[in-house]
Amino acid sequence: MTDEAAGEAGNPDKTPRTERGRRTLRKLLDAAAIEFGERGFHEASISAITRRAGTALGSFYTYFDSKDEIFQALVRYMSEQLRDHVTPAVQAAPDEISAERVGLLSFLGFVREHKEIYRIIDEAEFVDYASYRRHYETTVERMRQRLEAGAARGEIRADASEVHAWAIAGMNVFLGMRYGLWDEKADIDEVARVANDLLANGLAKKD
Repeated sequence: MTDEAAGEAGNPDKTPRTERGRRTLRKLLDAAAIEFGERGFHEASISAITRRAGTALGSFYTYFDSKDEIFQALVRYMSEQLRDHVTPAVQAAPDEISAERVGLLSFLGFVREHKEIYRIIDEAEFVDYASYRRHYETTVERMRQRLEAGAARGEIRADASEVHAWAIAGMNVFLGMRYGLWDEKADIDEVARVANDLLANGLAKKD
């Protein structure tokens, strides 16, 4: 047993109790993101994850029982990273329409820095469907709450609903794929502006 494992012994839920343990857990998850992102779930291995993380194999089993378990944790971790990246920009926006623009812009920037997120989330549909569904449902719920608050403030239409939130989320997912994942040269500020104009003004022909 490593010193680290000994320090975490007696912790049945495997949640790190020490700062050293939390650092090691983050290293493992960051390494798993690269490994799963490059090789996919089935080709990825625990030994490769620990090599990428620069940790002992025993350290892996201090926190996870299997490859499936670290994959499930990784989906939650990446979803939380995305939330933590986007939320400050959204909260600083002056109104709901602006919040959706900066939210999309922040998302596109995140995708360019973490391209593996698309492969990992897509694979989660088949590896761990509950995590896959939770990722999208929690993301859209935050968006629904924003829309509801914006409607209450009179910034957007009063009937803004969950359907609108899912529609915006779907648009953002595909814009992220096209302009975050596939095209690094695209001007993501302009992409966010055009998408935001669609939200604000729709597709109807202007007089």
